[in-house]
Amino acid sequence: MLDDDPLWKLRHALAGLALALLLSVPVAALIARLAADLVADSYALRAGLYGALLLHVVAGAVLLFVRVAQHETRPLRPARLLLWLASLWLWPLLLTGRRRPPPGA
Repeated sequence: MLDDDPLWKLRHALAGLALALLLSVPVAALIARLAADLVADSYALRAGLYGALLLHVVAGAVLLFVRVAQHETRPLRPARLLLWLASLWLWPLLLTGRRRPPPGA
């Protein structure tokens, strides 16, 4: 029964992505605070940077889920969680990577 459930097949990816997204919230707040303090001590700037960073991470979560989730079969471990977290922040590198030619081409 569980083998037919598509969400069950994606459980490792969903768990990794959800936990990495949850961990990204305080990371974004810290980065926004440090960056805003370097430029000007303004709450509006800090809030704007925080919102932009969260938007960046959420867009990364969507892209990673679409591109990677169906291939993720390994159980979630701390090292895998750190990989998901780093991937959420560095997702633009996925867009710049070379595409492999399709098999048989």
